[in-house]
Amino acid sequence: MNATVNQTGFTQPNDHEVIEVLRNSLYPGASDTSIQMVVSYCRASGLDVMQKPVHIVPIYDSKIGGMRDVVMPGIGLYRTQAARSGNYAGVSEPEFGPDITENIGGVEITYPQWCKVVVKRVIPNGTIVEFAAVERWKENYAIKGGKERSIAPNAMWLKRPYGQISKCAEAQALRKAFPEFGASPTAEEMEGKDLYVERDITPAAQSHPTPALEYYSPESFEQNFPKWQSVIQGGKKTPEQIISMVESKAMLSEDQKQQILGAAA
Repeated sequence: MNATVNQTGFTQPNDHEVIEVLRNSLYPGASDTSIQMVVSYCRASGLDVMQKPVHIVPIYDSKIGGMRDVVMPGIGLYRTQAARSGNYAGVSEPEFGPDITENIGGVEITYPQWCKVVVKRVIPNGTIVEFAAVERWKENYAIKGGKERSIAPNAMWLKRPYGQISKCAEAQALRKAFPEFGASPTAEEMEGKDLYVERDITPAAQSHPTPALEYYSPESFEQNFPKWQSVIQGGKKTPEQIISMVESKAMLSEDQKQQILGAAA
């Protein structure tokens, strides 16, 4: 094979033979353009493309009214980055909430209400700090979609309701513990989702796309934080419940989320 591959596995833009190898091994069925996106992403981030640190995820784009491929990190990339940082102190076994059996889109499924994962990081003074993330199954599962716009879980979430939500919780915990690695959702979190139904998966929302939410303004956050802190410390709501309530109206920054999570202290 005459295509040039450097020591990190990256190809030059015209290395069609290498792109063909990637399509036949790591990215079956993907277009040349999408694979080149992966190569460019890896080159810019200093990653080994042959380790498949990122995935190609088909996402609905409301601006073009159709699907487009998006390159997204896999949870394996976040794990690798955490391990290489030298500050990673491990991750807990996932903790699951109560089982719920429900008919969703004509399919009966039993799933955990929520999943909690804790990632540990060593801070400069040597102390190990825990970063917990709680993710709700109903807020994360990927819909089947298709021509019928089914809201039933897709094949992977139907087969692995616990495994998939635990990946989402771990990814969120890793982002909290290592914010320097970026805030992009993982392919496991976005697989099978349409961008415009990410926050509302009802049939009505599929017909009428939901506009993107604005970020919560610093002024409004400063004004309301004392009220939320009082509610949390009074035991009326958990920090996660406050975050969920607020983000139904506006997006919170990671710093704002950390302040709410720290309000219980």
